[in-house]
Amino acid sequence: MPTYDYLCQGCGHEFEEFQPITAKPLRKCPKCGKPRLKRLIGTGAGVLFKGSGFYETDYRSQSYKSAAKADRESSNAPSKTEKSSTKPAGPSTESGASKTAAQSGSAAAV
Repeated sequence: MPTYDYLCQGCGHEFEEFQPITAKPLRKCPKCGKPRLKRLIGTGAGVLFKGSGFYETDYRSQSYKSAAKADRESSNAPSKTEKSSTKPAGPSTESGASKTAAQSGSAAAV
């Protein structure tokens, strides 16, 4: 059921009324009692279909979709600083050098 906006042309009282579509417009103002009500033309509400076949993202605007796509593309592309700071997976040079020194020292002791 839609919500209709009403304005009393007698006292200026403005209010909303929840009514079925088939209901006739109200005529009597609840504030002053005069039959001077006028139903206003509203902007209406967005229609959302509910159920397993409809998704909230189906109703996104085109500008939102293009901004999200640009954001997704920029986050997927690694920056130059990330590429240079990436180290190869393997033993580091420090641990390899200390192992060699330890092995040569123990071999000299034998």
